[in-house]
Amino acid sequence: MTRVCGEIKVPGDKSISHRALIFASLADGVSTIRNFLAADDCLATMHAMQAMGADIALNGTTLTVRGMGMGGLKCPTQVLDVRNSGTSARLLLGVLAAQDFEVQITGDDSLRRRPMKRVIEPLEKMGAKFTSSSGDVLPVRVLRKDRPLEGIHYRTPLASAQVKSAILLAGMYAEGSTSVEEPHGSRDHTENMMAHLGLPIKRAGLTTTIEKVTKIPAFQCDVPGDISSAAFFIVLALIVPDSELVLKNVGLNPTRTGFLKVLQRMGADIKILNQNMDSFEPFGDLLVRSSFLTGTDILAEEIPSLIDEIPVLAVAAAKAEGLSRIQGAEDLRQKESDRLQALASNLKNMGVNVLEKKDGLEIKGQKDFSSARVRSFGDHRIAMAMEIAKKAAQNEIQIDNTDCVNISFPQFYELLRDVLE
Repeated sequence: MTRVCGEIKVPGDKSISHRALIFASLADGVSTIRNFLAADDCLATMHAMQAMGADIALNGTTLTVRGMGMGGLKCPTQVLDVRNSGTSARLLLGVLAAQDFEVQITGDDSLRRRPMKRVIEPLEKMGAKFTSSSGDVLPVRVLRKDRPLEGIHYRTPLASAQVKSAILLAGMYAEGSTSVEEPHGSRDHTENMMAHLGLPIKRAGLTTTIEKVTKIPAFQCDVPGDISSAAFFIVLALIVPDSELVLKNVGLNPTRTGFLKVLQRMGADIKILNQNMDSFEPFGDLLVRSSFLTGTDILAEEIPSLIDEIPVLAVAAAKAEGLSRIQGAEDLRQKESDRLQALASNLKNMGVNVLEKKDGLEIKGQKDFSSARVRSFGDHRIAMAMEIAKKAAQNEIQIDNTDCVNISFPQFYELLRDVLE
């Protein structure tokens, strides 16, 4: 078995890249976004904003955006196709709900199976109008409204950064105050960017309130490395013996670091170095050394802070001693694939004792994986998690359809080659 070593920098955070691009497109003047994630999902948002008139230039990982202003978006001449990007669809619905033109938004086969009602319902309460021929999924047509949006106080049934962000984006255009109250904290990148831009936002406990916004200033920002992308390399370094890896400039937003806390609870040797708390998003370097892991319980209240990392956490659990239980993760069934089913199927094929439950998994760890052929299910995070299992296995594991990693992490295989010795 090889070892993992060296120093790498993972690409920019996907969640922040989406949001920075949307705000820049609605700003007055020219904004610059550095370390932008030029992956398929974020490019879907970029193409949608370009279709509505934003002047956007991408040079490597630097994005220059000449914004249209709050009221400057134009009616696109074609349907907005955001391909596989659920973040694009849900956040853009919040923006489109407030516009004075009619537009249709759609996506690929996978995205057209994912629920949109959770976003549409609160936006309709604000006065937005939608039609869909397929119930609560894409394609959705955003209709021209007959009055301005009105602020609401909305209690979300589940903690969801996408739902919260869609409401807050629409709330920038709404008369009065718009508040979102969550049962548990979710990612707060939208709120952080609003505060960074000086917009009238207030946070009190689990409630976030935005007042009507008349102008967004142009800005410059540096997107930190994506901790969800870093997660694959962190687990690889932990489960491959004699490994030591440094990951530079990784985002350390507290709403995203539940993954690190769970791994440290399992016995992981992970140290945070050079932490910077002065930016609009905290970041730092991570030093990871191979470790003896033991099983743990991941509780429902922890899920919002590590939802995207569960596929690779399941791999860590499969290599840990003892039993790990993941609970309250039923939303994983509504991702690019049914991730609970996908993980259970693949791990069983690899000889792992795993029990699939309605809202989670029970995984009994073992020393090695059996030879197997596993599936990505067209899901980028499942594909990468299985690749990490493959690199840590003594036996041969074959994975189908790995092109889907381009959705979030085009450099994944290049960096993987760089760290393996």
